[in-house]
Amino acid sequence: MSSAADTSARLPAHLYVHVPFCRSKCSYCDFFSLSDAAEAATSRWVAEVLAEARWWGARGMRGALETVYVGGGTPSLVAEKVAAVLAGVSAEFAIAPGAEVTVEANPDSLDAKSLASLRAAGVTRVSVGVQSFDDTVLGMLGRRHDSRRAAQACADVREAGLALSVDLICGVPGQSLTSWAETIATAVATGARHVSVYPLALEEGTPLAVAVDGGIVEPPDPDTAADMMVLAEESLARAGLARYEVANYAVPGAESRHNLAYWSGVPYLALGPAAHGMLDVAQARVAGLIGNDDYPDAARVRWSNAADLEWRTLPREVEVLTREEVAREDVMLGLRLVHGVAEEDVRAAELEEVMAELGAEGLVVRASGRWRTTARGWLLGNEVFERVWCG
Repeated sequence: MSSAADTSARLPAHLYVHVPFCRSKCSYCDFFSLSDAAEAATSRWVAEVLAEARWWGARGMRGALETVYVGGGTPSLVAEKVAAVLAGVSAEFAIAPGAEVTVEANPDSLDAKSLASLRAAGVTRVSVGVQSFDDTVLGMLGRRHDSRRAAQACADVREAGLALSVDLICGVPGQSLTSWAETIATAVATGARHVSVYPLALEEGTPLAVAVDGGIVEPPDPDTAADMMVLAEESLARAGLARYEVANYAVPGAESRHNLAYWSGVPYLALGPAAHGMLDVAQARVAGLIGNDDYPDAARVRWSNAADLEWRTLPREVEVLTREEVAREDVMLGLRLVHGVAEEDVRAAELEEVMAELGAEGLVVRASGRWRTTARGWLLGNEVFERVWCG
């Protein structure tokens, strides 16, 4: 490992912190979470996250955090613990003026007290996992809140003076276009300046996937989900929230700076169990993720912490990307964004032939020196991304 005094690499400007606690597991969720939010478990999590932060702080990288994102799990369930972690992060790393600090929240665990605690800890933005304003759909998803509580939680965030983002899911079995249109309208009425819209994904082993496989629940219809995505784009655009990424919409200036970092291929740190991070090769060598003489063609290193409360004592999973892989990945990530990728980046990745094929199929288009997905390519994004990645 390099010396702690080594300053050849800059501190990543972005940090993700994973909170593994939930009251219960939603029927569609396969993220790492635990139903044990007792004092012993949550206090231990705080201590271990802060120890991990100190470890990164001792690597000698200099710089300031421009965004911090606390996800889960349900961070709002343990708001005071999250506030303690943010205080420790602020003590360990410089926080840039005007930094974006986001915390995910569920409506059933959000109230004035938790919001006050989060704001006092420096939180600027709350992403509320509404998912739907239709109680029948919420029941299918296994959510603990109802539509009334969801609307109140959104109002509470705005009343606390924090930026509001709302997460929604479409393509849920039994969800109608009428129900979906009403959910979009209600989301707009909350005053949210950022909305995320995700089509339901059936993750293997989740209760909803098991119910679908067993014939208990009708499988999601991808055509209906696509219609809902189009409806959302049109409705949100009329309300002043433009789509800027595959699944994200915002009033100009309210885009998620943290998520834009993910899609721009810039490094980010990660703390907590099951958290994923990414460093450039110089940062990875300083951190000791790879040796100074290992992987001469390395350009980017991703890692994931173990999905366990003992994560700091368990091995990380590390993936090393070559320069060629990084070039392809940056094109793939860039195509998630509405403004697409520059022609020179496509050439550098030697993807002109792939892009020409995608263009002939009406999935991408080249204009003003950039490649972008078409409306059809947006809806078939996974196909586009896979073909770009495979080269």
